[in-house]
Amino acid sequence: MINIAVLVSGGGTNLQALIDAQGKVLQHGTIKLVISSKPDVYALHRAEKAGIEHCVIAKRDYSTQEEFSNALLQQLQSYQIDMIVLAGYLSILDETIIRAYPNRIINIHPSLIPSFCGKGYYGLKVHEAAVHYGVKVTGATVHIVNEIPDGGKILLQKAVDILPTDTPETLQQRVMEEAEWILLPQATEMIAKEIEGK
Repeated sequence: MINIAVLVSGGGTNLQALIDAQGKVLQHGTIKLVISSKPDVYALHRAEKAGIEHCVIAKRDYSTQEEFSNALLQQLQSYQIDMIVLAGYLSILDETIIRAYPNRIINIHPSLIPSFCGKGYYGLKVHEAAVHYGVKVTGATVHIVNEIPDGGKILLQKAVDILPTDTPETLQQRVMEEAEWILLPQATEMIAKEIEGK
């Protein structure tokens, strides 16, 4: 069983999907640590309720990216973390973390990459763009994290139809329910099983 850290920045609905998947879809890994980029987010309450160790490491508390990355890495290593899952995490990880965990960091993105991804596309902005462009299908993608935002190898994708009545908010909710909460535990298990087999 490998040790997983989940990095969050908000409500933690994807974190909850992972917590609920433990022992079911997620069988080769256990969530050992939740790290938030912001204090007072609901994701921290979810971690506490589930009895998972949690902390806040905020970029603004460090004077350089290097100091922030070193603090993050130190925390991950102190919990003997094998794999990182970004679940609505809004800080960009630099090469310090990416090199320490090659092919062991995954991210969920709320579109079908390569559409509506990369710098500036996060959260509701992705769904606003999809509705604005009038595309008929969107979805979610889980990918490996590398130095390019949303540029790593795609692991899983799931399509979600856009309805004529959709607003960015209703679309966001449906993409979470129909794609994100299903894909993220599956992809986490995929990589956890691979790491454990090494």
